[in-house]
Amino acid sequence: MRPVHGKPQMSTRRKGMPARALLAVGLFVTLGAGAVGLAAANWESQDLIKFAGFLLVAMFFSGMRFSVRGVIGGISPTIIFVLLAVLDLSVPEAVVIGALGMVVQCYWNETTCPPAMQTIFGVAAMAAASAAAAFVYGASAPIGDSTFRLVLAALALYIVNTAPVSIAVAVAEGLSIFKTWKEYYLRLLPYYFGGAAVAAGVSFVSRYVGWQTVLFSGPAIYLVFRSYRLHLSRLENERKHVEAVSSLHLRTIEALAMAIEAKDSTTHDHLARVQVYAYELGRELGLDGEEMDALQAASILHDIGKLAVPEHIISKPGRLTPEEFEKMKIHPVVGAEILERVQFPYPVVPIVRAHHEKWDGTGYPAGLKGEEIPMGSRILAAVDCLDALATDRQYRRALPLADAMKLVAKESGKAFDPRVVEVLSRRYVELEKMAKARNPVDSGKLSTGVKVERGAAPATGFENTSPDAQNAAGEPAESFVNLIGAARQEVQTLFEISRELGNSLSLDDTLSMLAVKLRNVVPHDTMVIWLRQEDKLTPQFVTGDDLRQFSALAIPIGQGLSGWVLENRKPIVNGNPSVESGYLGERAKPSSLRSAIAVPLEGINGVIGVLSLYSGERDHFSKDHLRLLVAVSGKIALSVENAKRFHSVEAAATIDTLTGLANARSLFVHLDAELARAKRSAQPLAVMVFDLDAFRQINDRFGHLEGDRALRAIAQHMRSACREYDTLARMGGDEFVLILPGARIEDMEQRKELFRSLVSGVSRNLFSGEILSVSIGWAQFPADGADAEQLLAEADRRLYKEKRQRAQAGVRKPITTAAAAWTTTELVH
Repeated sequence: MRPVHGKPQMSTRRKGMPARALLAVGLFVTLGAGAVGLAAANWESQDLIKFAGFLLVAMFFSGMRFSVRGVIGGISPTIIFVLLAVLDLSVPEAVVIGALGMVVQCYWNETTCPPAMQTIFGVAAMAAASAAAAFVYGASAPIGDSTFRLVLAALALYIVNTAPVSIAVAVAEGLSIFKTWKEYYLRLLPYYFGGAAVAAGVSFVSRYVGWQTVLFSGPAIYLVFRSYRLHLSRLENERKHVEAVSSLHLRTIEALAMAIEAKDSTTHDHLARVQVYAYELGRELGLDGEEMDALQAASILHDIGKLAVPEHIISKPGRLTPEEFEKMKIHPVVGAEILERVQFPYPVVPIVRAHHEKWDGTGYPAGLKGEEIPMGSRILAAVDCLDALATDRQYRRALPLADAMKLVAKESGKAFDPRVVEVLSRRYVELEKMAKARNPVDSGKLSTGVKVERGAAPATGFENTSPDAQNAAGEPAESFVNLIGAARQEVQTLFEISRELGNSLSLDDTLSMLAVKLRNVVPHDTMVIWLRQEDKLTPQFVTGDDLRQFSALAIPIGQGLSGWVLENRKPIVNGNPSVESGYLGERAKPSSLRSAIAVPLEGINGVIGVLSLYSGERDHFSKDHLRLLVAVSGKIALSVENAKRFHSVEAAATIDTLTGLANARSLFVHLDAELARAKRSAQPLAVMVFDLDAFRQINDRFGHLEGDRALRAIAQHMRSACREYDTLARMGGDEFVLILPGARIEDMEQRKELFRSLVSGVSRNLFSGEILSVSIGWAQFPADGADAEQLLAEADRRLYKEKRQRAQAGVRKPITTAAAAWTTTELVH
């Protein structure tokens, strides 16, 4: 049920009411029925004509009501006439006027009839309230002051009329009874006291002029109600206009948030989380209404200035260079300029402009300090930092929330306002649970070229770009003698790499040689050659400490360190390797690698992959290392392309293109190799030859495409019935050969029955009948021959002998139950 003035309505939040709510409704209906019953049993009226006049006017005006925002059902003059009856009529008459007035109110000017229970409850509540008002007025007679007694009666009418609905609604929907009453009915108390004043005035006039004046009070009441309704209508129109403007700003915020999300794929969850945290912190820190609205908008839009920052800088999976950080620092300025054009009715722009300022004055862009920073900016700075630490980013993996909070707390009084950090430290667990549960602008030029003077360095430090900087071990730069020696070694290594890359067409041999040579000039712990396969990078070659972890890795294009390098075609030095292993999910183990260098491999047809080297030392790689890798990356890409092309040609020369089986050329190579192995180990070797019977009929009746389809299906089924070390080949046309190392003579018949059943099954599935059959011949080494030609000749002889026998018999040999039960698993063993 929903709270209304005078009559309850059924709630749309629940399809039914709990038993407790039904019990409460039943209790109040019983009380109302008791009040009506007592009124009927103790009926008294000093002037029936006067009562009839009061009743007629009350019922007429009960249907005249107006809406008040937040009060469902509106307000009607019924209570005025109930209080007037309390003053001038008996208790039973007051109860009848209240009850019948409510009946009229429930049905008059209603587009749909309310449920019977709703009407009964409303009538009962008003009857009980009328009885209570009359009782209180009569019981307070010893006081003597009629005005005070009328105020008490109006208060009793108000309480008994509103309490039942509040209790029923609160019990039905699991809400607080007091909060429900306060939200929907507290605002009506002045109306009841105003109704008491009107009733007192009408009663005073009727005593001196006559009760008939009540009949003429209607026009005056109507004019008062009409004027008040027009006033409320104007207020409602103004409210709607304000809501429309607020809705426009909300839609603008949402549109701009979508623009941010399109620029930075990590922003969506970040914005939603920051919004919850910031809003709750703002409430606890006592921000007023406008400040809260501004904070809520800024929590979504604070990073909109990143639209002016190049995407490769935003998504870079490593430390920024000084030049890149200069570009990143403009985003608060640009964001503020964008939002100035929106003209928000609350101060969003100052919050966005200052959300990277620090409490001690070392932030940017203006170097504000302490209380100079808007409170909304101080809240956003702390919340933004906590969320960034606890979220996976391209340049590092997420920290546990508790560890992230400890790092934020360490910056209290330095980067962040101590008050904000104190509240955040106390409530961050609760806020995390809450976060989980839950137009055109001016085209003026943005300040993308602005020079921001503040900000000494990004949080993770600058990339090392100084040519005479200390090496990774912290030792001084080398002497000129060592530099000359290193240069000669570098030239020799590059010459050897270039020579070897052009000498081998084996991809594994090429990459193995590359790993050895590169380790001499670019020391590393792990090397991975990533090759592009559709939308992922897969490891083609891995060597080093983390071989198993990287071998199981597949990186989506554009993600991780290597995925970023491929998508942007830009190398990266001293990136964070942990963003690569993060794609292993639950399988990922903590890695000892601390830095990485990666370069794209650009071939003739574009970027084919990435060469990535990883080290356990932080900031291990230098610009010289990058220069060397860039110098050889093109040759590596070309060598990889040549090796893959050679492998494809080699495979095409030994593979039957129709069935994917070994072809005749490959068959003889395999057979000679298996015969040599059998001779060395004194193990038997069998050869089976298959010829499809009536295959020409398939081509004649169904066409060559269906014939090819049948050959592919037969090849697939026969291959699935073979052991891992068996070799199945297509000799050409409809002939197949199977090499069976270690096969015994006694198994031949069972194998033949198995393959016949496979061919028969394919025929039934494709052509709805056993059109196809197969003739099979076999031979065994050493009993039937010592070389490939002898074995194949003996197998052919037996095949054609069987074919003649089957032709003479005129029927196919039935497949035995034993053969059908002969499975691939049994063949293997």
